[in-house]
Amino acid sequence: MNIVVCVKYVPDATADRQFESDNTVDRVGVDGLLSELDEYAVEQALQLKEKAGDDAEVTALCIGPEKAVDAVRKALQMGADKGVHVSDDAIAGSDYVATSLVLAKAIEKIGAPDVVMCGMASTDASGGVVPAMLAERLDLPQVTLASVVETQGDQVRIKRDGDTATEVVGATMPLVLSVTDQSGEARYPSFKGIMAAKKKPLESWSLADIGVDASQVGLDAAWTTVEETTARPPRTAGEIVKDEDGSGATALVEFLASKKFI
Repeated sequence: MNIVVCVKYVPDATADRQFESDNTVDRVGVDGLLSELDEYAVEQALQLKEKAGDDAEVTALCIGPEKAVDAVRKALQMGADKGVHVSDDAIAGSDYVATSLVLAKAIEKIGAPDVVMCGMASTDASGGVVPAMLAERLDLPQVTLASVVETQGDQVRIKRDGDTATEVVGATMPLVLSVTDQSGEARYPSFKGIMAAKKKPLESWSLADIGVDASQVGLDAAWTTVEETTARPPRTAGEIVKDEDGSGATALVEFLASKKFI
């Protein structure tokens, strides 16, 4: 079984994130890490591999600047067999359409996957549309937002939790599969896994390597543009209400009403 898991390098949510002069997110000057939601995808890919046996292989695929290779390394430390990092200056500023194109072309170069595994969304953009776009580009069925994944041979059945009901969706491999953060806690890299990852193959590809023209990606090719950004204002001191004369409850209600919370 050939499994490709798509992972993303995102800015650390606890860091002071900034925008570039062109209003794109600064992905170079801030600390980053493997998107937490993609860790669940890696975990489910590894579980598929363990169930399939020795013939299964998991490839971690990532697009991004030079530092984005750290996301691939984390997946290798968790247990993926090999990694691919697509890095090209022209990719900067790409939207979902261009991102899905680069991923699809890279997956085609990796070769005939049985399962393309994705997280439900990235923790920076939270779009959640790339799995569906990938399925369209690869001409594969999609089973998305899985909280439970079950396989039997080449058959896949998932449970998708909605607001009022749980859906059961089935499909036959090859397919694109995305999982939620309810699909099972992701494993931590062991010391053995960290050391083993250093010897696993990790390739770096450019756009030319996967047959994508630079004019198809980047900010100029994006369907949407952020025209202006404003820095988040500094936090102000909170308002303290003292209930010394029994008026605290009234003051609290008035405060909540002024902020339209009630």
